[in-house]
Amino acid sequence: MKTVLLIEDDAILRENTSELLELSNYNVIAAPNGKIGVEKAITHLPDIIVCDILMPKMDGYGVLQELTRHDTTKYIPFVFLSAKTERQDVRKGMNMGADDYLTKPFEEDELINTIESRIAKSAILKEEREVPEVNTPEDNIRDLNDLKNFLDDNGTLFKYKKDTVFYREGDHSNYMYLITKGVVKCHKIDEQGKELTTALYKEDDLFGYTSFTQNIPYQETATAVKDLEMVGVSINDLKNVLTQNHEVTLALIQLLTDDLKGIKEQLLQMAYSSVHKKTAATILKFAEKLNRKPDDPISISRSDLASVAGIATETLIRTMSKFKKEGIIEIEGRNIKILDIQKLQFMY
Repeated sequence: MKTVLLIEDDAILRENTSELLELSNYNVIAAPNGKIGVEKAITHLPDIIVCDILMPKMDGYGVLQELTRHDTTKYIPFVFLSAKTERQDVRKGMNMGADDYLTKPFEEDELINTIESRIAKSAILKEEREVPEVNTPEDNIRDLNDLKNFLDDNGTLFKYKKDTVFYREGDHSNYMYLITKGVVKCHKIDEQGKELTTALYKEDDLFGYTSFTQNIPYQETATAVKDLEMVGVSINDLKNVLTQNHEVTLALIQLLTDDLKGIKEQLLQMAYSSVHKKTAATILKFAEKLNRKPDDPISISRSDLASVAGIATETLIRTMSKFKKEGIIEIEGRNIKILDIQKLQFMY
């Protein structure tokens, strides 16, 4: 019989969930707060821990952080419980290393399926840890393509809906990401509340590498422009890769250099280019990031276009109207279709 440690400060929910688990043939150890939960985890070494986030004395984050310090408990699967209004709390918990989360209220099948799958995965990973490894995945990484394959095979999967902000300026940068589907916009807000887009990333791009060695805060905010899927590798795992593979380190340094070059070019364009040139360059940039085919229309808000171009939204709209009259683009709602790419490139 598998043992579940349930850490939940709500007495009614704790009792109901315990009864549900016992009826499903689990041995349940219950704790009313995080401090007692840590003590019981170390004493009983359960097969899985289901833990609320917001609790007195020690919250769920503190429980997870404390248990990861102990060799006997750091591999125990950890599932967070959260209310629907605590999405930011969930993301923070996943970044800290939680295995999964359940949103309250949850269905019985959802709870049991999550516990069964996480216990099964833990058993597989335990077997792999106990087998002496001759060669680690990190040993096979020689270039950025190998690094991307490593992320695909070993990274944590993240999914976000369109327009979701998944990290903000000031959040700690715990991951480097590889986009497998969708587009990401990174942006900053100035003192007057004006948004400036600093970078766009598309499928197969790496991003989020504020630092390769430290969990320092992000310097910008990231938003999903389209429905987004990506995989992430923690800074600690990334450090292991870079320590063993100097070629990858140099390749990532080149990525940073290219990013800095792009930012400098964007600043020069914002400072010295005409409104027509800024608008043309921005449309072409979004077309490159969003389109699979050159003739496909792009669907993007005028505010996003303006923030990348570094001009007022009203100015951008007037310029686009002029492009439309000249037959360079076609506009229908949010959709923009390039009719004469040569003219647009000539302006750029």
